[in-house]
Amino acid sequence: MTTTLTPPRPARAARPSRRAAAAVLKTEATLFRREPAGLFWIMVFPTVLLVVLGSIPGFRDPDKALGGIRFVDAYVPVAVLLSMIMAGLQAMPPVITGYRERGILRRMSVTPVRPSALLGAQMGLHGVAAVISAVLSLTVGRLAFQVALPHQLFGYAFALLLAVLSALALGALVSALSRTSKVANAIGSAVFFPMMFSAGVWLPVQAMPDTLGRIVELLPFGAAAQALTEAAAGSWPGWDHIGVLALWTVLLSAAASRWFRWE
Repeated sequence: MTTTLTPPRPARAARPSRRAAAAVLKTEATLFRREPAGLFWIMVFPTVLLVVLGSIPGFRDPDKALGGIRFVDAYVPVAVLLSMIMAGLQAMPPVITGYRERGILRRMSVTPVRPSALLGAQMGLHGVAAVISAVLSLTVGRLAFQVALPHQLFGYAFALLLAVLSALALGALVSALSRTSKVANAIGSAVFFPMMFSAGVWLPVQAMPDTLGRIVELLPFGAAAQALTEAAAGSWPGWDHIGVLALWTVLLSAAASRWFRWE
């Protein structure tokens, strides 16, 4: 008489880890909501800045330097990108490095909850917050200043998704290179201002001199600003800008994966 061994069912084996990951996501979402400062800078500040600038009369007049559009029209994509920069560089890295610094990730490695579940939850929550902020900026721009909604909606959504992934990948890399929260804040701040400039916070990319504009378009948020502007005007985002965004996302993700340490 022979005995047949029945292999375990992968679906059942995966259920505890899925339940654990869901529990981590729920807990992190609760903690995320309890951080009003982070929520303000990611979800509210970009729209507030848009309202302040849009309230300046001269910014609501067509500008030849911007190709005939108004400054407030050009600034909506900037407000959209600003929320991603805030989420990726200012909000997420200190949280992740804080968990590593306090040994939380190391302790999680011996439980059914994998540290990757926490990292995924953090990236997902900050990504969703950035997207909500983008929708808020588009809505306020339309209602308060008659900024046209994106004419190429699918192209805009595609460029927006790539921009969010690029921002989160950059934040993951900052987290990977930082041993403590203080170091994460220092590196994040050092990268923060160049990324803000490339997104057009101080000067829209369309108004930059040709040479500077071409250089900025090779950076992730410069390419994202141009891609969003093109989609808003009704064209599919240029494949050169999409390619730059995709390349940065892949390179930043690979570098973060290479250097990330759970302990």
